[in-house]
Amino acid sequence: MPATPSIMRLHLQYRLWIAELNFDINVLRILGDHLVELKAMGKDPDVKARSEAFEKKFQALRTEIDEIRHEMHIVKMKLGASARDSNPFNYSLYNRENHAPLKKRLSAYKAEFRKVKKDLRAEAQYLT
Repeated sequence: MPATPSIMRLHLQYRLWIAELNFDINVLRILGDHLVELKAMGKDPDVKARSEAFEKKFQALRTEIDEIRHEMHIVKMKLGASARDSNPFNYSLYNRENHAPLKKRLSAYKAEFRKVKKDLRAEAQYLT
């Protein structure tokens, strides 16, 4: 494997990340439905407040997904255009300006998404 990834390899990586984010949107929808079910069967008086806290977390995650996806679409299209036009590719500049910050942001988002799912599982066990 070359030390510097090709434009097409990076383009495909962005397509994959965008697909993963689209999947996460569906998971958030399902978790939202699960939250509605938990509220309906909740025995604790503060179930509503706890549910609303999760709803806010879900909304924040959805906003982050939308922003990351938007940025990734732009980078992906630029990579595709660069490959199509056979423009010279300066990976160091690209990595510093685009890839590294987006990858860091995606990693932070994924960590938060895992945490929220774990917290919701714990909450579901508490409420049932």
